Amino acid sequence: MHTASEDFPVERATAIAGTLLARLRRERPPVHVLTSPVAMPLSANVLLAVGAEPSMTSRPEVVTEFVATSRALVVNLGMLDAERERAIACAVPAAIAQDRPWLLDPVKVEQAGTRRRFALDLLRQRPAVLRANHAEIACLAGAGQEPGALARAFGTVVMATGMVDRVTDGTRCFRIGMGSPLMQRVTAMGCSLSALTGGFLAVANDPFEAAVAAILVFDVAGEIAADEARGPGSFQSGFLDALYALSRDDLERRAGPR
Repeated sequence: MHTASEDFPVERATAIAGTLLARLRRERPPVHVLTSPVAMPLSANVLLAVGAEPSMTSRPEVVTEFVATSRALVVNLGMLDAERERAIACAVPAAIAQDRPWLLDPVKVEQAGTRRRFALDLLRQRPAVLRANHAEIACLAGAGQEPGALARAFGTVVMATGMVDRVTDGTRCFRIGMGSPLMQRVTAMGCSLSALTGGFLAVANDPFEAAVAAILVFDVAGEIAADEARGPGSFQSGFLDALYALSRDDLERRAGPR
């Protein structure tokens, strides 16, 4: 696999990722994650592995208090139920009111019109980052629209994930082709990337840089884990270990020019 940047240098990206990862480990920011039950364990463990402190309650009665004591909010629409929908409706305005960065992961919006409408309502509230695959982006932006156009339309950073991952704010753009096919064999890996990005949002001043750092750290850890994995089970445990031990040298060696 390889990395390639359209206009954001790989060397700059790895330096930012190393700096923000060190800050995340040092500051241990609390991050509130509203996600599906399937994604909770891996998302929490990914955040813990890099040093963040996750919380995950979805009770509408208390969620605003958790947002108030967190430094970033992650909103994931996977397996969306009525309680989490109400919690999201409370949490997002609270994050905005307190100037907390928040991320939207519009899981499977292309599968249900009600979820697409809810996602669009949330997108109009200008999340710092939208993390989505290409089918989800096409559903929200319209067929044929590029991630950059969606970023400009809603004033957000778009992380478009797939075989090649792309991060854009509509002006700057970074692409990376790394990771491992084993990532597709472990449930909730994409959701855990959204959670990880929330961790980086908590310590970054620039959402674009937070997203670039998150995707680099995520994909490099995936490559390291895949080197020793015997299959999806050992890959998942190796991935958490790789996140925990990841160094600036690992980022530079794996993601640098090849």
